[in-house]
Amino acid sequence: MRTFNVIRLQLINKGTFIWYPLMILGAATIISILIYAMIPVDTPKYGGGGQAPLWYFFAVGMSAMTLTFPFSQAMSVTRREFFFGTMLTAILGSAIMGVLFLIGGGIEMLTDGWGVNGYLFYLPWLWDAGPLGAFVVFFTLALFFFVVGFTGATIYKSWGQLVLLIVSIGLGLILVGLVFLATRLDLWNHVGATIMDLGALGLAVWGLVITAVLTVVSFLAFRRTIP
Repeated sequence: MRTFNVIRLQLINKGTFIWYPLMILGAATIISILIYAMIPVDTPKYGGGGQAPLWYFFAVGMSAMTLTFPFSQAMSVTRREFFFGTMLTAILGSAIMGVLFLIGGGIEMLTDGWGVNGYLFYLPWLWDAGPLGAFVVFFTLALFFFVVGFTGATIYKSWGQLVLLIVSIGLGLILVGLVFLATRLDLWNHVGATIMDLGALGLAVWGLVITAVLTVVSFLAFRRTIP
């Protein structure tokens, strides 16, 4: 029961999970429409401005850990209850973002891209699997960024800034190493073909797997977290 109380605790400041993402989404939409209107072409115009609130979920993940966790300990909430309550809140917030993106895509289809043939939400490659597939993509992106932020903050609170820096550098080196191998072995054509075969929905499913692994890492590190 107290796990659900954690959801209420996280949502006390509704700006963090609700109003700020909506403000970012609204501002990105208006700015993108104005830019589209100034582009003198008749072909469809696509942009990534709608992703802005998804990136914001990285900061939400960090604040959910660093700002709310110490307060929860004063309320006798166990670490397990706080962790699972926070993740449920993240899932709820990500689902809301997914629904908002579907609504935005529907509006763009009905209005021919806001009347200027410009699209932020209805990106054909993401919608190839239909509305459900698009929802999974947007949901996964929001949840992934949240978990990354939460995991980073958990590592920082558990072992300090040095360990977080070492982990960040290590991950960066791994990514650079993978890029080097793909380039040296001339694998980019295979990488591109694999991405196209998987499609947006397939990549989103793999994104959920990676998010689940990060969640397990975060849970294990969370046991050592200092409020």
